[in-house]
Amino acid sequence: MKKLFVPVTVLALALGTTFSSCNKDEDDDMQSNIVELASANSNLSSLVAAVQRAGLVEALSDESANYTVFAPTNDAFAAFLTANSFATLEDVPVDLLRSVLLNHVLGTEVKAAAVATGYVNTLATYGTTTSNIDMFINTASGVVINGSSTVITTDIDASNGVVHVVNAVIGIPKIPTFAVANPDFSILVQALTRSDLTTNYATFLEGAGPFTVFAPTNDAFVALLDELNASSLTDIDAATLEAVLTYHVANGNVLAGALTEGMMVPTAQGGSFTISLTGGAKITDGAGRQVNIIATDIQAGNGVVHAIDRVLLPS
Repeated sequence: MKKLFVPVTVLALALGTTFSSCNKDEDDDMQSNIVELASANSNLSSLVAAVQRAGLVEALSDESANYTVFAPTNDAFAAFLTANSFATLEDVPVDLLRSVLLNHVLGTEVKAAAVATGYVNTLATYGTTTSNIDMFINTASGVVINGSSTVITTDIDASNGVVHVVNAVIGIPKIPTFAVANPDFSILVQALTRSDLTTNYATFLEGAGPFTVFAPTNDAFVALLDELNASSLTDIDAATLEAVLTYHVANGNVLAGALTEGMMVPTAQGGSFTISLTGGAKITDGAGRQVNIIATDIQAGNGVVHAIDRVLLPS
C-alpha cells in the first residue's frame, strides 16, 4: 500500500540557491563523492566529524551507491548537541549518532525538482528490525522535513548521489512528530492536545512504546462530527473523546504485513477491534462500523502509524 496519501506537490525550484545538474554518466569522474564533497565545505565540518565517528565514511563514499543526503550545517549540529545535553560530538553514543545520521539519507537520488509532499524511507531502521524509519516532507512552503528541518541549499551533485543542505539535524521521529508535521492530521493533533483531557497524549506517545497508532485523517474527523451532528470537537465531552482517542492505540510495532484476517487488536482503551483484509485492509470497530486503512507502515522511532479514513468508536 502506498504511504503517500496526502496530495503530492512537486517542488518548483523556489529555494534561494540552486545548482546546475550534471549528467551523472558523463561527469562522475570529475565529481567528488558525498564525503569528499562535505569535507571540502567548511560549513559541513561537524557532519564530516560525525560521519567519521559513526563509521559511515566507507558507506557514504561508495561509488556504486546513489544517495540523497540532507546535510546539517555546523550550526545545526551545535543546536542538536545543546538540545540533547551533549557537550561535544564525542559525547553522543556511537549507535545513536549512526542512527541519526542514517535518518538523513535516502537510498535513491532525489533532485529538488522531484521532491514531493509525503513520506519517504530513510536508511535508519527501527530498533533491531529492518523496518526503515520514515521522514515526512512538506513542500507547501519550501521543503520542511518532519516539521522542523528546512532545506536551505539544493542539488549539490556528488559522484554517488546528491546533497541538500538543511538548517537543523533531523532527529529520530517519535509518533507525535508525524502527527504534528503532517497537516492532514491537524484535527487529530487538536483532539490529542485538548486541555481538559486527563491524559497528556504528547507525553504518552513520546514514550518508549512501542505503539501502533491508527490515525484518523482530517476528513475522518469531519465525517465523525457530521455523524454525531456535532459542530466541532468541543461538542464532544472530555471523557468520551479520551476513550475514543485511546481506542486508536495498540501495543507493539505492528506492521501491515503482520495484520491477518479476523485478527483482534486490543487497544489502550481496553476494548478491541477486528481486522479484515478482504478487498483491502479494513477495521470493524466496537460500534460495528467499517473503517478503511488508507496508508500503512509510517515508521517512527517508537512505533508505527497507519492512517484510517474514519474515526474508530469503541462499543
